Amino acid sequence: MNAIPLWRRAVAEGVGTGLLVAVVVGSGIAAAKLSPNDVGLQLLENAFATALGLAVLILMIGPVSGAHFNPVVSAVDWWIGRRSGAGLTPRDLAAYIPAQIIGAAFGAVLANLMYDAAAVSWSTTDRSAPHLWLGEVVATAGLIVLIFALAASGRAAIAPAAVGAYIGSAYWFTSSTSFANPAVSIGRAFSDTFAGIAPGSLPGFVIAQVIGAAAGVALLRLLYPTAGRAADDVVTPHTENPASTGVSP
Repeated sequence: MNAIPLWRRAVAEGVGTGLLVAVVVGSGIAAAKLSPNDVGLQLLENAFATALGLAVLILMIGPVSGAHFNPVVSAVDWWIGRRSGAGLTPRDLAAYIPAQIIGAAFGAVLANLMYDAAAVSWSTTDRSAPHLWLGEVVATAGLIVLIFALAASGRAAIAPAAVGAYIGSAYWFTSSTSFANPAVSIGRAFSDTFAGIAPGSLPGFVIAQVIGAAAGVALLRLLYPTAGRAADDVVTPHTENPASTGVSP
């Protein structure tokens, strides 16, 4: 049983997801201002900031909640860990997912306000096309396999760098620029900026992400059939700080 209260872990997931969206949206706004005539450079700047920011946030929040920041990661963690008694419980999942979505919305609002824009400006960037949905399937499947493979092989300690690197590269090799996260996708709809997505495009992206998560689980069953036993180490092991419990290192 996790020693950290569920309310604290849920708050951590909300804060972490919110800061992640603030990094994505804020760096997108900055990129558009700094490089207004070069979309490729804007994407590079946005991807670089997101990769670094995600790695730092996993290091910051991971010891509290595992740093999922992503409803499909949390859902898969529950799904593959349920038989071995590892990973999230249904109660945990019911707290994590709303916290992630609410946090993502607030993160977009924060980014908008930091750049002196309206708190909410619904995105008008249409991203509704089959090739973009395929990109989200690939991006999400790869993310799921990476995270759970690291845990299953005892390498969860390198998850911050590995997940940051994967998302940074997936910005470029997927047609959708690798949202790979329903909560972040919803948050990005709150900002009509470089990193935004129109609300009408959200259903297609979320469905593609769910399909990608299912594909990732299938690959995990093939490559790492005992991955469920390590579900407590996803994305990083979340344990109480020894200093707060009086336990010696």
